[in-house]
Amino acid sequence: MTRKRKLREMKKSGKVKKSKTFKIVIFSIVGITALYTLLPDYLQKGMIYLTPDIDDYKIFDNREVKTGTPRPWPLTFDYNRYSIPAESVRDSMENLKTTGFLIIQNDSVLFEQYQGGHDSSTISNSFSMAKSIVSLLIGCAIDDGYIGSVDDKVSKYLPWLRGTHSDQLTIRHLLTMSSASNWDEHYSSPFSITTRAYYGRDLPGTMKRVKIVNHPGIMFNYKSGDTQFLERILSATTEMSLAEYASKKLWQPLGAEVPALWSLDKRKGTEKAYCCFNSTPRDFARIGSLVLNRGRFHGEKIISDQYIREMTTPARYLTNEDAQMVEYYGMHWWVMNYEGENIPYARGILGQYIFVIPSHNAVIVRLGHQRSNEYINHHPRDAYTWVRAGLDILTQRP
Repeated sequence: MTRKRKLREMKKSGKVKKSKTFKIVIFSIVGITALYTLLPDYLQKGMIYLTPDIDDYKIFDNREVKTGTPRPWPLTFDYNRYSIPAESVRDSMENLKTTGFLIIQNDSVLFEQYQGGHDSSTISNSFSMAKSIVSLLIGCAIDDGYIGSVDDKVSKYLPWLRGTHSDQLTIRHLLTMSSASNWDEHYSSPFSITTRAYYGRDLPGTMKRVKIVNHPGIMFNYKSGDTQFLERILSATTEMSLAEYASKKLWQPLGAEVPALWSLDKRKGTEKAYCCFNSTPRDFARIGSLVLNRGRFHGEKIISDQYIREMTTPARYLTNEDAQMVEYYGMHWWVMNYEGENIPYARGILGQYIFVIPSHNAVIVRLGHQRSNEYINHHPRDAYTWVRAGLDILTQRP
């Protein structure tokens, strides 16, 4: 074979190989595209965005939680004169990608620090801190007469409720995460109902798939579906959307400065009650102040003192999956014992926190991108870090 012929054969062979490779790539793309189009819409969205983020309000439809007359927080005379003394805490702020850290004391801003392009007016996802806001709205609905009490049967308001033990379920069971439903709380599974609820477009329909499969009011088992059931009750009784009721009962009387956004399952749809209340650090602090002052804000009663007390008292009559008494959770609010003081707080999965510090008449808000994966007494390790940081500053004051 001549050299020229060899070269022609080699070129021909190379073209054939390239042609085969090209066809494989094209068929692969077509196959993947076909498979993608066959997936449910919530899985399609989940595949695009992969993991939840603090800016997810940008990928969802939202309903505005309107403000009334803003009441900006005054600044203390020694505003931002103090620094966080512990280097380990400063490292945690950096490593866990803190976006905002705020301390309110005596109804004034004592300290605030922002990073990562955020400032006092930047809104951010609450994630599960929204659950604690929903609990406050249940208290408002009881005060307004829409709901009789936390011991009302859920079936009274949601007659479509399913499951062999659905007739036993009360609002208290939902608030204390003891519904005994078949809701699957796994966040990492693309097929869990939690993923469907987060990325799907039919929350009311999703909730009708949930069943009460065991005796409620016995075991604590954290489930976002319990909060979404509460949304269904509030929507049915108030005949308002969750955002509208939150505006009327919280955002307006609390003097919020920035309209919040509550993410929906679709345009003009249903609020994701268990997550996705998007607001600023300063306005989140108003929620903490309301709890600190036992349901009052600047002297005005917003929620009954009795409800706040019950909400922030651990449900010790429940046991968890380890057969331990539940000393760390009340009615949709966590309770941390820090150096002998019970500190009620709201928390979100990526390190969102509102801490209520009665001993110092203070509220600490921390927002960010990450939280610790280690737990101490059922609380993320970094929760102790932020409380310590806040107390370090508070105790520097004369």
